Parts: sequence; C-alpha cells; structure tokens
Amino acid sequence: MTDKTAVSRFIRPRNARSGLAQSLLDVAGKVPPSRVRRSNTPQDCARAIARKATLKASAMAGALALPPGALGWVTIAPELYAVWKMQAQMVSDIAACHGRHTQLRREEMLYCLFQHTAAGAFRDIVIQIGERYIVRQTPLSALYAIANKIALRLAQRSITRAGTRWLPLAGAAIVAGFVLLDTRRVAATAIALFGSEVQYEGEVIEADAAPVPVAKKKKSSTAPRKPRQRRSGATGS
Repeated sequence: MTDKTAVSRFIRPRNARSGLAQSLLDVAGKVPPSRVRRSNTPQDCARAIARKATLKASAMAGALALPPGALGWVTIAPELYAVWKMQAQMVSDIAACHGRHTQLRREEMLYCLFQHTAAGAFRDIVIQIGERYIVRQTPLSALYAIANKIALRLAQRSITRAGTRWLPLAGAAIVAGFVLLDTRRVAATAIALFGSEVQYEGEVIEADAAPVPVAKKKKSSTAPRKPRQRRSGATGS
C-alpha cells in the first residue's frame, strides 16, 4: 500500500492538464536541438546514436535506482523524466542524421517515445501505409487525451519500479535493464519513421484548399468584361 501511495502522488494529476500527462507533453513539445549533421549513411549513423544513448540512459537509471526504501521512491519521478529527456535527444539526433530535424513535430516525438508503450493511442495520429507514414496535425486537447492513456500504462510500471527500491543492487540492475530495452525500442521506432517517406496531412490539406476560392473569384471577375468590349466595337463601326 505504501508503494502505491508514493507512486500515485506522482501519477495523479490535480487537474486535466497537470501531473504525468503534462510531463509527457512537456518533453514531446520541446524538440531539443541537435549537433548531428545529415549523414550519407543515415542508418549507420542512427544505430551509432542509439547505442550510445542506450548505454547512457541505462547507466543513469541504474544509478538513480540505487537508494533503497523510501528514499528510492523519491527518485522515481526524476528517473523517468531524465530518461525521457535522453530519449528525446536521441530521437532528435536520429531525425537530424536523416535530414529531418527541422520537420520534427511534437506528434512525431510523442509517437517515437511512447508508441511501444501504448500503440493503440496513436492509431489516429501516425498511420503507416506500407513504407510510408502519414502524420496528422493534432490539437492540444487530443494530445492530452493520448498522454493520459500513456500515463495509465506508465503508472503500472512505476508501481513495479517502486518495489525494486527495496532491493538496492538487484533492483538497480533490473531498472537499468528495463531502460536499456525501452530505449532500444524508442530508437527502432525513430529509425523506422525517419528512414521512410513521411506525409504531413495538415500541411497537405491547407495547400490543396488555398487555391480553390482564388480561382473562382478570377473567373467571375473576368466574365462580364468580354461582352462590354464587343459592344463598344459595334457602335464605333
């Protein structure tokens, strides 16, 4: 009961836009800058970035999981947030080596970070058709709904992590291994996404809709001028 109470204080939001869901959107909404340049071999570059980030994230998570007992519960929230920040930087670097960093949106960042956690939450945002992805521009209210679904899944895992705090060395190894696998999944999702053709549905809709009213106005304005010119020619003769 004590473990669940400690975790629920971090998970339970005070309102619809706070708590764990807000933390998720804070990470996804701020795309970190990248020093990585576009590579001629983006797949190899992305794999190297993934290996380095995976080892770094797992080592950091294992170190934060070392404090035992109640002191260890306090480190759960910083551990999760720090891992997400490292994974977000990894996604940003993978996008950069594919030459896609300037196009990276919060929808794509959220998808890369948590698609393996709650795949069903993204079925209306990121759609895969063969080797092509369609990314839909999503309002903030819908992103909060998705973040809440992800938060429920993460809450279950956090309760398990709280139990590992009673096993200082073994628990730290378990947490490090979990973060290792988790970061690998994030990297695999990012490599698959940025290595494929991506169509942004919001931009395509706006581009197609813009010229329609302009074309109609030009036709209606030029139509009445033609008969006037013919009448003036007829009176002159």
